[in-house]
Amino acid sequence: MMDRPSAMESQDIRRFLPHSGAMVLLDRLLEAGTEDLLAEVTIRPDSLFCDGQGVPAWVGVEYMAQAIAAYAGYAAQLRGEAVKIGFLLGTRRYEAGCPGFAVGSVLQVHVQRLLQADNGIGSFECRIHAAGQQLASATITVFQPADAAVFLEGSTE
Repeated sequence: MMDRPSAMESQDIRRFLPHSGAMVLLDRLLEAGTEDLLAEVTIRPDSLFCDGQGVPAWVGVEYMAQAIAAYAGYAAQLRGEAVKIGFLLGTRRYEAGCPGFAVGSVLQVHVQRLLQADNGIGSFECRIHAAGQQLASATITVFQPADAAVFLEGSTE
């Protein structure tokens, strides 16, 4: 599954994400490789977007996007670079086999890089599993500019 440069223990995913506070939706980085990453999240009553019974399945897109961000952050740290922000450009074929993720569920979010262009655009095949069953899948397109501040100001030079 993983083409890992080395084995790693489960780690707090926050060190690989540009997010902070309650906006970090994932809990742990389980495995990371040169082309993919496996993250985990446990659905709790206090999870962001939880209605008391669980988290709606549409939040799976954000779980996938954050796993992609963690992949980018992990790769940046391997290169000795800082974690940078990126942008979710689009989602294709998001399919959820359930209406939501129940409280107590332990989800594994796997992202596999399909392509990475020199201009910062990337595409990832993503899946969410729990208890050995696939719950959701999608292809996610992202963009990580060389300089996010310049990009946000409207210039991409």
